[in-house]
Amino acid sequence: MPTATTSSTPIVCIGAALPAVSADILVIPWFEDEAADAVAGVDAAAGHEIARALGTKEFQAKPFELLIAVVADRQWKARRLMLIGGGNRAEGGGDLTRKLAAAAGLAAKQRRAGSVAFVVRGSGTAVDLVQAAAEGLTLAEFDGATYKTVDRQPSTTPSWAVVVEGGDAGTAKADGACARGRILGESSNMARALANEPGNTLTPREFAKRASAIASEAGVQVEVLDETQIEKLGMGLLLGVARGSVEPPRLMVFRHDPPGAPASPVLGLVGKGITFDTGGISIKPADGMERMKDDMAGGAAVACAMRAIALLKAPIRVIGIVPTTENMPGGKAIKPGDILTSAAGKTVEVINTDAEGRLILGDGLWYACQLGATHLVDVATLTGACVVALGKITSGLFGTPDAWVDQVRRVADRAGDRVWPMPIFDEYKEALKSEIADFTNTGGRPAGSITAAMFLKEFTGGLPWAHIDIAGTAWADEAKPYLPKGASGVAVRTLAELAFSFT
Repeated sequence: MPTATTSSTPIVCIGAALPAVSADILVIPWFEDEAADAVAGVDAAAGHEIARALGTKEFQAKPFELLIAVVADRQWKARRLMLIGGGNRAEGGGDLTRKLAAAAGLAAKQRRAGSVAFVVRGSGTAVDLVQAAAEGLTLAEFDGATYKTVDRQPSTTPSWAVVVEGGDAGTAKADGACARGRILGESSNMARALANEPGNTLTPREFAKRASAIASEAGVQVEVLDETQIEKLGMGLLLGVARGSVEPPRLMVFRHDPPGAPASPVLGLVGKGITFDTGGISIKPADGMERMKDDMAGGAAVACAMRAIALLKAPIRVIGIVPTTENMPGGKAIKPGDILTSAAGKTVEVINTDAEGRLILGDGLWYACQLGATHLVDVATLTGACVVALGKITSGLFGTPDAWVDQVRRVADRAGDRVWPMPIFDEYKEALKSEIADFTNTGGRPAGSITAAMFLKEFTGGLPWAHIDIAGTAWADEAKPYLPKGASGVAVRTLAELAFSFT
């Protein structure tokens, strides 16, 4: 799997009139109700094929609809035009541009194009659209079928270019936006590759090895604690979950500490790293359990976001914490009714061993506080209840205070990771009451995602904290034009961009 910090094929940002753009496929977003002459010279170059297709309604520019035409005008350097529908132009901002670029990139790969140039069009600044386009084209490179030996789809990646017509092209800002989008897209793909790995290859030790390589090659300081060091820290929740597995746990610690960074803020990122989740003694149903290899997607997001944060030279200090283990029903596994003691000294009555993610995150959040974090964000495939509430489209967002949660939400929206705020009123804590311990690890089915967040809140030390539940968004069960089935890389871009949101 890829661990390199730089791409062998950088995306080029060019400013040129469209006839001068050399590419196998020139991609142009086209919006509903636009006439054939909306982009000067394009219809004539295609032998008026665009006017014909619009006139017959063969092409209506609905979102992700494609029209491919051969360039008939020999004065144009592109061989083919690909018009991709953008729907309503008023909604054609950065998120749509990212998706259009990804969809066009996937379509171009299927057609084995050697070079693709994507023209940015839509609402928003050229710089924002360039970054989004670069992210989308990079996301199109991901290949989730690395274990296939037959019937593989074309994996050759075209050379990419982002085209800006006008004065913004070729400037340092546009070039920087293109490079930034490339880094964020690559980091997202690395997280997807980690989440796509089967549990028999990506054990906790192997996860720590690969994630460490990804981050350290970018200049992140990495420390991996073994089970002995974890025990010395008193992390009884992490060790409790790990007891049922023959694979020992690990705790990854990432540090981005740029010269001259202020003492505060210090952003603490914590990711759930369950490399395979059987549910433990409270074992899951067999149907769909193979998907539980992606229960470390939050940890992968943190590790790969740390890579992007270092390469993009975030101006603040950032700490990443990823506790990782398997959750297995072995002879030494924790049982319902057991009591575990956290590193924070709080005792937890285990009601359901399948509510294990919050246990390891509790110790992880505590450790981020100990290392000096002033603001916390945790990311986890935590609850099926969140999927029931929000489906597979939106991640749940919990936290306190409101100002910090709003900041995370704004960054996520810009990054293309849809989130939706959920309540964490104090009354929900009543569901976690225990007769023999400080609290239980689950409050039952009602408000399951909220009570899980309330559990995590106990370990945040009163710091500004946000919890992103990606149980529904970490894996795409159905292919979309811009996202194949499989790991999505959700939250990587949000976490990385968050490190730039304090100024």
